[in-house]
Amino acid sequence: MRILVVEDDSDVAGLVTKGLREAGHEAAQADNGVDGLSLATREPFDAIILDRMLPGGLDGLRVLETLRAQDNQTPVLFLSAMVGVDDRVRGLQAGGDDYLTKPFAFSELLARVEALMRRGRAARSAAQSATRLVVGDLELDLLSRTVRRRGQKIDLQPREFRLLEFLMRHAGQVVTRTMLLEGVWDYHFDPQTNVIDVHVSRLRQKIDKPFDAASIQTVRSAGYMLRGE
Repeated sequence: MRILVVEDDSDVAGLVTKGLREAGHEAAQADNGVDGLSLATREPFDAIILDRMLPGGLDGLRVLETLRAQDNQTPVLFLSAMVGVDDRVRGLQAGGDDYLTKPFAFSELLARVEALMRRGRAARSAAQSATRLVVGDLELDLLSRTVRRRGQKIDLQPREFRLLEFLMRHAGQVVTRTMLLEGVWDYHFDPQTNVIDVHVSRLRQKIDKPFDAASIQTVRSAGYMLRGE
């Protein structure tokens, strides 16, 4: 993981950077707010360790406020000699994720930073899963409106896309014709109509037949079920 250390005390910065590298992380370093902000803006980092009091006219609060205004959500741990409750509160209210006061134990610093990075990865994963559905080797991206199976792109018509999305959201469950009419066509009519069977057949021709894999299964007298391989 890549971590940016913004700290003007060379001894502290050297200790932290050395420890991070020994723990298996990549570490970059800046000794003032201007350079720290420039690095954080230009390069991707998994976490930032940020001093509150920095030279150069841009302190830690200003650095963080600028990053958050740019929608940069990299987890930030404040590392500061400012130990008052109000100081800690201001740091967190500015968008900081954690606040550690000096002097500190490096083992605690490392544990806190790694916890922040785990939470950051979990948040990114959740965000991604909200716009991407995966069942077996079948992938559907709701943002790009694309479907892939085994990495191969599959072109679907809008109704076919909605039908597949509905089936994938209910993967492993029996989906009745009535459910499909309400969830995909947005209206009610005779569930015995063959419009569903026609669209399911077309969908199978595109996502199953070329791969010799039957993911959409007919459940007799009930409906359909999508299964992963």
